[in-house]
Amino acid sequence: MVVDCVLRRIELRTNFFAAAAVASLISAACGLVAQELPPAVKAAEASIDGEKIRAHVRFLADDLLEGRGPGLRGSELAAKYIATQFALYGLKPGGDNGTYMQQVNFVGMKAIPEKTTMSLVPKRPEGQMSIALYSIDLKYGDDFTVSNRTLTPVVEVDAPIVFVGFGITAPEFGWDDYAGVDVKGKVVLVIVGDPPSDDPKFFGGKALTYYGRWTYKFEQAARMGAVGALIIHRTDLASYGWDVVRNSNTSEKTYLRDDKDPQLQAASWIQLDVAKQLFASVGKDVDAEMTAAGKRGFKAVELPVRLHARVESVVRPFQSPNVIGILPGTEKGKDQAVLYSAHFDHLGFVPGMPGDNIYNGAADNATGCGMLVEMARAWTQPGVKPPHTVIFAAVTAEEQGLLGSEYLGQHPPVPAGQIALGINYDMILPIGVPQQVNLNGAQRMSFYPVVQDTAKRFGLEIVPDPRPEAGSFYRSDHFSLSREGIPAFSVDTGELFEGHDAAWGRAKLEHFVANDYHNFSDNYREDWDFRGNAKLDQFGMVLGWEALTAPKIIEWNAGDEFEAARKASQR
Repeated sequence: MVVDCVLRRIELRTNFFAAAAVASLISAACGLVAQELPPAVKAAEASIDGEKIRAHVRFLADDLLEGRGPGLRGSELAAKYIATQFALYGLKPGGDNGTYMQQVNFVGMKAIPEKTTMSLVPKRPEGQMSIALYSIDLKYGDDFTVSNRTLTPVVEVDAPIVFVGFGITAPEFGWDDYAGVDVKGKVVLVIVGDPPSDDPKFFGGKALTYYGRWTYKFEQAARMGAVGALIIHRTDLASYGWDVVRNSNTSEKTYLRDDKDPQLQAASWIQLDVAKQLFASVGKDVDAEMTAAGKRGFKAVELPVRLHARVESVVRPFQSPNVIGILPGTEKGKDQAVLYSAHFDHLGFVPGMPGDNIYNGAADNATGCGMLVEMARAWTQPGVKPPHTVIFAAVTAEEQGLLGSEYLGQHPPVPAGQIALGINYDMILPIGVPQQVNLNGAQRMSFYPVVQDTAKRFGLEIVPDPRPEAGSFYRSDHFSLSREGIPAFSVDTGELFEGHDAAWGRAKLEHFVANDYHNFSDNYREDWDFRGNAKLDQFGMVLGWEALTAPKIIEWNAGDEFEAARKASQR
């Protein structure tokens, strides 16, 4: 019908509120409205308990689990704990060989600080014999981080540096930073983020696209034949400080062992001050160069500077599982499954470091795991009989680049084309009962009118991402599922909580990001209030039931970046 076509073509990212208003007006005509729950489902949803979530979070964030680093003792304990809960609730195993564990082959790479060096060496002036006088020697952790993605113990790089601006090839925007330059065997210098834009149709305007993510920068550099990449960190562009970069990249980095894509020998971040020194050494100003790189007409340029680097690493092959439990549906035939996910890994610990050396990851993401486990308990209550499969997946190696969910998306327990919806929980701060919800990505799918109607039922105002420049859509596990065509999004709070104004909530969230995110201080706290986590679990359970009973399979909106993957998965 015409109205259905209109709905599918609304570009919600362009004008969030206008599109939402139109969707609300026509949702009834499409039949896309929330339905009344069966009594057993309503009772199960009402049974979701914040204190049960608290108990799971308290255990998963305990020092005993040593920060849940993938493939380490604490991570294995977490996986077995979650699998045990699934078994207690009567979920069917969804992993390998009749178990709850879907094992993923990884290789851990930990650069050895005292044996890892990096220097920037400008071209030697005529008549000058010693390059040492002109070498800019960098300090590991303070000035740079680096990882060898070729998974070998030692690699040495001695190559010229090419400044490629934002390092993006985006034909749909008429943008190619690699045009006219050969970077094979060289090191590229790139800026984190997207080219600046106020136009939602050009690199998402203020919202970060995947092109702006550090993962894309490294992937594209390797595809273009570079041996290394130096990402220039700037806090406003990255949306997080250098501490986050250092903490996330000086601990062990994890990679898929069987990844056949080209990889960099030196995947590195450098401080903005290092970039200033680099450009100054060749008579250029870093601010002017970065500004020019954000404008059309920019041309990549090979700088008269070489990177000398030696990266010596501890190489650790290992397995770490995704934990999968399945509640089978009652209907036969083609499935229309719902998949709930949360990552259980975090950053592990720093051996030998005095004081608190454990990245406990209480908020990130013991909270999401606690919610996933409590969600599984609710779905397995007596009388709840879903017509289609419900999947519960606690995934590993999210902090290493969404690797566990990437593997899950490529090896789902139900074909991707038969998964109607993915709902992900990641880092839900237990600070009270939210009155707003951010569902980044939900507005891009045909299911959105049901999401709107359900949010109203829970007294939740849907608000756009408060920090679109941070690119949160591309930073959590629903993105891995989306890349395989599965309509998926994460549930998060807004800034307004019961009993407080929005400024209070904003301050709480900003304080966590500035002080605790990916830091040793992300610990469980007895004064946390898990009522809001329970409310968002209830909200997610109702959305899941609506997806399972929807008259049509859920699709991405026409023209969305994942529409083609959805169609391919259904073929």
